[in-house]
Amino acid sequence: MPDPAARPPAATRSASILGKLGPGLVTGASDDDPSGIATYSQVGAQFGYGMLWTMLFSYPLMAAIQEISGRLGRVSGRGVAGNLRRYYPRALLYPVVALLVIANILNLGADIAAMGSAVKLIAGGPALVYSLLLALISLGLQIWIPYARYSQVLKWMTLSLFAYVATAFVVRVPWAQALQGTFVPSLSWNAAYLTGLLAVLGTTISPYLFFWQASAEVEEMKATHHDRPLRLAPNEAASQLNRIHVDTFVGMAFSNLVAFFIILTVAATLHANGTTEIQTASDAAEALRPLAGNFAFLLFTFGIVGTGMLAVPVLAGSAAYAVSEMMHWKTGLDRKLGKARRFYGVLAAATVVGLALNLIGIDPIKALFWSAVINGIVAGPVMVVMLHMASNPRVMGDLPVPPWLRRTGWVAAIVMLACAAGLFATWGHG
Repeated sequence: MPDPAARPPAATRSASILGKLGPGLVTGASDDDPSGIATYSQVGAQFGYGMLWTMLFSYPLMAAIQEISGRLGRVSGRGVAGNLRRYYPRALLYPVVALLVIANILNLGADIAAMGSAVKLIAGGPALVYSLLLALISLGLQIWIPYARYSQVLKWMTLSLFAYVATAFVVRVPWAQALQGTFVPSLSWNAAYLTGLLAVLGTTISPYLFFWQASAEVEEMKATHHDRPLRLAPNEAASQLNRIHVDTFVGMAFSNLVAFFIILTVAATLHANGTTEIQTASDAAEALRPLAGNFAFLLFTFGIVGTGMLAVPVLAGSAAYAVSEMMHWKTGLDRKLGKARRFYGVLAAATVVGLALNLIGIDPIKALFWSAVINGIVAGPVMVVMLHMASNPRVMGDLPVPPWLRRTGWVAAIVMLACAAGLFATWGHG
């Protein structure tokens, strides 16, 4: 019989699990950014509990593709764009990076504006000023705080997402209907439903998350000076790949749990009371006030600001990593400004251009839902390229992604491609 005294205490086991959480947790949490909140709110208002099943369905798919992303970075020592540049044709590299940067800038503009609008709901005053201040604060943190410390800041910011779990318990939820919507898929072959489905999948399985997690693993490796890419240090592979697996599956579970509760809350309040059309996350927060009270409204609104501050550096950072790796520039949030000026220049430019969208008459808030659709359309082809990398010995050396994980990744890619094809096939047919 095992000696109970030989087992590590519960606190030690918990600390061990928490120590394994990093890039995967931050990546998963940043997936629930203000544009994601808007998308989940929109489908909750439009379809009620009918989209809850997508959170269970998408979880293993997004977890698999994100673990593949993490493995690509840690094994090869390069991000997705760095491997594309080194091993694949330029005709593939440039369009992929261009699409990523365009989608990220649109998302940045939408997220920054959503944060400003959320602060305005609480404090009054000009939303644009709040947006500017929050964007500058985020940019300053990324530039002036070393990655090893900043990654800890991002990890603590993930706690803001619990606001959405708490909100669901403030409102009255008919759990029988909710559980039916969770475990019994409700499918409809029309453009509105497929657009909503692709938007949800495009929000949960987004290209910027692939690029960020791969590059974040490279950053984690660099932060520990004796670490090397696993293809060059295979003796370290077992522990590191186990860490990536735990980190990613916990991070993606957290992401989908929060998204589930956002859809649930909006379905139980707005949809149940006949409000089926909303445009933004702030619209959803404001509409909650008369239906669920000030406490639910405040929780929902504070969550928008917290998740925005978490997502903006991920969106800007993934664009900066992609462009810098494509151009073979020095990269890294661990570097001082003077050592990676072009990397930080791209990061700053992406943030500033995203902010500027709110100044020149292009209102990204109105395009939140469609930005998720665009991500859904782009994700499939990018995933196909990554899956090829995952088994390419030039990229992965003797540590290819295991077959079961590649198979799940291929299912995810096929689902995204099929949803995009279905949307195009039904477009204009109602």
